[in-house]
Amino acid sequence: METQAQPRPIRSFVIRQGRISPAQRQAIDRLYPEYGIPFAPAALDFARVFGRSAPTILEIGFGMGQATARIASEHPQFNYLGVEVHPPGVGTLLRLIEQQQLHNLRIIQHDAVAVLHAMIPDASLQGVHIFFPDPWHKARHHKRRLIQPEFVELVARKLAPEGYLHCATDWEHYAEHILGVLQGASSLINTARDYAPRPDYRPLTKFEQRGLSLGHGIRDLVFRKRVDPATLTEVSRPS
Repeated sequence: METQAQPRPIRSFVIRQGRISPAQRQAIDRLYPEYGIPFAPAALDFARVFGRSAPTILEIGFGMGQATARIASEHPQFNYLGVEVHPPGVGTLLRLIEQQQLHNLRIIQHDAVAVLHAMIPDASLQGVHIFFPDPWHKARHHKRRLIQPEFVELVARKLAPEGYLHCATDWEHYAEHILGVLQGASSLINTARDYAPRPDYRPLTKFEQRGLSLGHGIRDLVFRKRVDPATLTEVSRPS
């Protein structure tokens, strides 16, 4: 009896077969056991993972990790958890963690959607950073864009009261898409009229510099978890 093949899930990323350097591979082999967290279908205890109790901020898709390392270095009062699928970036960030002794930064090398579903407790994150996600600018690929209503509701569920979601992109049409999706999320509220000024904690990245050189405007979107107005206070973010 023939069995019907199951449809392949849509992924918001493609595993690129780019070259990983010997130094990056060595860093993964040597440092991931110390600073990496293996994917597992079990909720994380952040206090145990970081060895302390502190607000935790998740970064999805940290690329080569330079901005992530800088943010963690400049804001030691927060715990940072970076999620990335591409080995060269994981290896590079692991080296930065060791070189800069960033004890407040950990890495998971896995699909962010699966990590959110399986490993991040509800209402546990102070913030989520998504900087320069793949815009998938061809119309037939728009379904692969990470920022979609279902994904945003998942992220919002993981945010603590008054927690925030910060996205940034250098593609105008993707910015418009993101803004529409976030404005449609009933559990989130915009901190600006539309796009927000770049917060001081987000450094200029090579992607941003490239976009500026190409004439692309950079747009930041900062939304926070909607809470009862009677108990609402200013959202806590790195400053």
